[in-house]
Amino acid sequence: MKAEVDLVYNPHKYQAEIHEKLKRFSVLVCHRRFGKTFLAIATLIDAAISTDRENLRFGYVAPFQKQAKQVAWDYLKQFALPIHGTIANESETSITFTNGAKIRLYGSDNGTAMRGLYFDGVVCDEIADFRPETWPEIIRPALTDSHHKGWCLFIGTPKGLNQFYDLYQYAQQDPEWYAGMYRVDETDILDDEEIRMARKTMDENQYRREFLCDFSASMDNALITIDKVSDAAAKKMTEADITGSARILGVDVARFGSDRSVIQKRQGLAAFEPKIFDDIDNMTLAGMVAQTINEWKPDAVFIDAGRGEGVIDRLRQLGYFITEVNFGGKALKPMYNNKRSEMWDGIRIWLDDGGALPPHTDLKTDLCVPTYKFDSANRMQLESKDDIKKRGGRSPDLGDALALTFSYPVAAKKLGHFGFKEEAVLADYDPFN
Repeated sequence: MKAEVDLVYNPHKYQAEIHEKLKRFSVLVCHRRFGKTFLAIATLIDAAISTDRENLRFGYVAPFQKQAKQVAWDYLKQFALPIHGTIANESETSITFTNGAKIRLYGSDNGTAMRGLYFDGVVCDEIADFRPETWPEIIRPALTDSHHKGWCLFIGTPKGLNQFYDLYQYAQQDPEWYAGMYRVDETDILDDEEIRMARKTMDENQYRREFLCDFSASMDNALITIDKVSDAAAKKMTEADITGSARILGVDVARFGSDRSVIQKRQGLAAFEPKIFDDIDNMTLAGMVAQTINEWKPDAVFIDAGRGEGVIDRLRQLGYFITEVNFGGKALKPMYNNKRSEMWDGIRIWLDDGGALPPHTDLKTDLCVPTYKFDSANRMQLESKDDIKKRGGRSPDLGDALALTFSYPVAAKKLGHFGFKEEAVLADYDPFN
């Protein structure tokens, strides 16, 4: 019989949400003071005692053995020792339950202590600081036993584009993994005064890493920073704020694999919730774009020409006026290496001028992914999708869809007597002036 035990752990709503979503492999990116260590310890104990199987083995791994003990040992004893029959081994930093299940603390600095073992479950805390071989050569093989098929939970906060970043990117693409990100501006765990004090005493990069979960915070060449995106997502626009501004539709068409097709609406300083499609064929996507045009009546529709030829041809066949945009084409301004660089910098300028974003996590993440550099002609060159993927990132399809709304300046048109757009009355915001 499975034991009914009170762990003296009352998860807050975000922790409870995570417990429901965890899969065999899960990656959690959480802001400081989120309670990820509590969550991890409770997950280990629950797995150890909620089973009829005997002699299960679990591990909590930190970069250093001493660190594991400092961070997790007291919490582990606090939750486990009230359970009848539990034994704590101080020298081994392990807990053993009456069913023989054991939880032990390890450090990646002493990987030999884990070699040859099997694990039914492991928590990897701050894997960015692990020895490079610990996960692929030691922990992952220990989860492969045919009878056990152990699970792994990765927890941490960003420290640049490293192994933790790679795992988070991978988890977003593999349906058998769970990826969760919890930024301080998306939870109500810390009050506004505490956040203000933290921001006041930390430099910008520290705050973005520790509280906004920005993997690119240590990168001086990130085009758009997470704090700028977070500020934009917190803004509220009214109808009066955007009345008279052009309505622009951007459509990014998936290329292959895990890429997504995205329809993005923007009117003046307001971007709206994107429509995202996985594994959609061009004819069906064209139908969804046509439906959006009929309902929203945009002043311009810009579609990625790279993989969107079928969508563009179908919409033109149906009588819609479409502007195709070649991301690798020539920019309007000579300061940019290509059209895509110009459009993405249009987003940055738009955000600086007060642009408002929907509180959409994937869109916010996408906007912070690309880096930039200057070519031999001193033109700004945005990092390509292929280069982003080479460093383990996911194609920023939602960001590209928003960038398409900055393809060219657009004039707004008023509604005529029969409900059709006519006569330009007001130029939309031009990011290139």
